[in-house]
Amino acid sequence: MPLSGSLLSRRFSISSRDHQGHTPTEPESPMLPPSSNVTGSSWSAMLPELLSEIIRRVEDTEDHWPLRRDVVACACVSKKWREITQETVRSPRNSGKITFPSCLKLPGPRDFSNQCLIKRNKRTCTFYLYLPLTPSFTDKGKFLLAARRFRTGAYTEYVISLDAHDFSQASNAYVGKLRSDFLGTNFTVYDSKPPHNGAKPSHGKASRRFASKQISPQVPAGNFEVGHVSYKFNLLKSRGPRRMISTLHCPSSSPPPSSSTDQKLCDATKMMKKPIKDGSGLTILKNKAPRWHEHLQCWCLNFHGRVTVASVKNFQLVATVDQSQPSGKGDEETVLLQFGKVGDDTFTMDYRQPLSAFQAFAICLASFGTKLACE
Repeated sequence: MPLSGSLLSRRFSISSRDHQGHTPTEPESPMLPPSSNVTGSSWSAMLPELLSEIIRRVEDTEDHWPLRRDVVACACVSKKWREITQETVRSPRNSGKITFPSCLKLPGPRDFSNQCLIKRNKRTCTFYLYLPLTPSFTDKGKFLLAARRFRTGAYTEYVISLDAHDFSQASNAYVGKLRSDFLGTNFTVYDSKPPHNGAKPSHGKASRRFASKQISPQVPAGNFEVGHVSYKFNLLKSRGPRRMISTLHCPSSSPPPSSSTDQKLCDATKMMKKPIKDGSGLTILKNKAPRWHEHLQCWCLNFHGRVTVASVKNFQLVATVDQSQPSGKGDEETVLLQFGKVGDDTFTMDYRQPLSAFQAFAICLASFGTKLACE
C-alpha cells in the first residue's frame, strides 16, 4: 500500500520526537498518547473517503503487535483521524485484536481464544498481563494490565491498572480491583466504570477519592460491582482440585446500531446494558470437572499444551448460564477461560466471549494465594 505507507512514514518522522527533540521511549501500556495539535492542517483536511481507505488498509495489514501500533498512531494524528480509526477498527469480539485500552473491557473473540501470559513478581506482589507476540512462554509481548496485591486490615485487594507503576485508585490508569474476604475464598470484582446505565458505585474511601478527582461528570467513576468469584469449602479434605464458581455481569455482545456515531466498537461506554433488577443478564461460570488418570495417579484436564506444570491453581471455566447465547444457556463443553502454570512465576490465561480481558484477569488473580479451607 504505497499511499498509506508513505503517509505513515511521514507521520512517524514527525511524531518520533517529542517537544524537546528527544526520541520518547515506548509506553508501558496500550494507552493512547495525546492527540497531536494538527487541527486545520493538511492532515485533518484530508477527504474522509481517502482517509478511511488509508486507515482500513493499515488495519487490515498491521494485524499483530508491535506492527499494530501504526493503527494507534493513526488515531493520534487529530480528532478526525481518531474518530475514523475507531469506526474502522473492528471489535475484539469479531477480530480478536486488542488495539485501544477500552478493548480490554469488551468481550473476547467468539470462535477462538485470546492467548495471554501472566508474569508474577513475588517480591513486589505484582502481576503483569501480556499479549504474547510469539508462541514462546518466555516472550512477554505487549503489556496490557498490571495488578498489585495490598493488605487492607483483614482483607486483600488486587488493584488493577493500565500503568505498570501506578496503582492509585484515584489515577486515570485505574481499571478496577478484586477484593477478598477474610478467608480468601470469596472475591468481589469491581470496575472503575458503571457496567450499565443507572449503576451505583459502592460506598467506601476509594469512592470518595474518585468524587474529588473525577475529570468528566458525564462518565461516572468509582467502584462498581460487576462480579463475584467463590471457592467451595472442602470440609472433608477429599482429594481433588479446587471447586469454584463465578458470577459476572459481562459486556454486551449484541451488535451496535448502524449509525456512524454508534460504530465506535472500541468505546466501552457504547456497550452498556440496561439496569438489571431480577438477576438476569448474568453469566455464571463453574470449573470444569477433571478426570482421574489411573496411570498418572492424578487429576487431569486437557489444556492442549498451554499448561505444562501441575498446580492446584490450574483451572478451566465453562458456562452454566451464558447471556451471550440466544438461549441464555451455557455450553458446558466449551472452555471460556483457562488458567495454568508454565513456570515458577509464569502462567497462561486464555479467554473468549463473553469474558473481557479485564474480567478474565480478575478471575485468575483470585486463584493466587493459599486457600486452606478449599484444598
